[in-house]
Amino acid sequence: MKAVLDHVGIAVTDLSAALAFFRDSLGLEIEAPEEVASQRVRAHFIPVGESKLELLEATAPDSAIARYTDKRGPGLHHITLRVDDIGAALAQLKRRGARLVDETPRPGAEHGLVAFIHPSSAHGVLVELKQNTVDAFAARGVGAVSRYTLGNFELVSLFDGFLRLDGGAMFGVVPKALWARQTPADEKNRILLAMRPLIVRGARTMIIDAGLGDKHDRKFLEIYGVDRKRNLDHTLAEAGLTREDIDIVLATHLHFDHAGGFTVRGADGRVRPAFPRAQYVARRGEWEDARNANERNRASYLAEDYEPLAAAGVLQLVDDDQTIMPGVRVRRTGGHTMHHQLVMIESGGQTAAFAADLIPTTAHVAEPWIMGYDLYPMDTLAAKKAFYADTMAKNTLVFFEHDPAVAAGYIREEQGRRRVDPARPAV
Repeated sequence: MKAVLDHVGIAVTDLSAALAFFRDSLGLEIEAPEEVASQRVRAHFIPVGESKLELLEATAPDSAIARYTDKRGPGLHHITLRVDDIGAALAQLKRRGARLVDETPRPGAEHGLVAFIHPSSAHGVLVELKQNTVDAFAARGVGAVSRYTLGNFELVSLFDGFLRLDGGAMFGVVPKALWARQTPADEKNRILLAMRPLIVRGARTMIIDAGLGDKHDRKFLEIYGVDRKRNLDHTLAEAGLTREDIDIVLATHLHFDHAGGFTVRGADGRVRPAFPRAQYVARRGEWEDARNANERNRASYLAEDYEPLAAAGVLQLVDDDQTIMPGVRVRRTGGHTMHHQLVMIESGGQTAAFAADLIPTTAHVAEPWIMGYDLYPMDTLAAKKAFYADTMAKNTLVFFEHDPAVAAGYIREEQGRRRVDPARPAV
């Protein structure tokens, strides 16, 4: 077990006085407070080098921090060690006879998983173990290849890493008090999103969207909180595929987090198609909108993701809803962009759908939970209603391109409320 110091927790009873010392006297920067509802505490983090101080303010008289300060007064409460796999760390401690306050991890501040070790096993010090959100998802198998069988097709959900986008933009008019319960934000108000291209293997091999790719500079990666330690190349290999095996690359739309992986930059600095044998298929209207972007949508389109495709003669543009290969059909939804499309897959009397940005995560399954990024939100609403009527009638397997934990599932309705039942992969 490898552990590093993440932060030191300090219980406070007079927050104003604590801030006056740490912020005003010491000149340290205080991050925005975070409510940790499960522990009835408000946390104020203070970066100090590569670690942090955490000022802990009780929000209820029965919280652990309130009981601590009532008994001992304000002061050092705990130290937090960050680990890569909190489950394995707890198992190791238990084998060695350590007394644990938490035998299983629970949600903690900064959207990590946490568990406490009793002071009696740590020489009088309360020790908290913490696993970061991205690492926690990875430990649960997120980012692994997920295979599903649909009639004569094999559907393989791949992974091109994580990025973070503003939570308010991702949920539009939905108040943060509602969406943060399902999808917590980081200190910059960004939520964690996955990028999940889909392989459709039949008579031919198709990939739908291709994630972000690796052409971006450090500033871009920092702005969007990109983590591609596991990426499309890894999961293609785990699926038993190479880029040369792909016959068709199908675009739902041309935003950078969907089309960035369509091209690669070579050692000579030139950008070329990433799938050397493939034909690329995109909606003509989307292509024209991308090439004539306006002030509202310009940041979402990067010419190097799609212009080299036309220059290489591998781009096919379609004008209408149509079959791209037997059993695979595109359907225009509009909403997110004017020509955004989802992909319907049918074989052996079964159906699946790649929803793309119509329903980017399972948190967006409620009809009015629509992204602020959507250029035509009322079109999104109408498309979602039509989609649900169709998919629930057919028990359609729906793939969620951006959900950090659920690759695919079935949309159900109970007492007028939508939910997603995650699908079990074939392997």
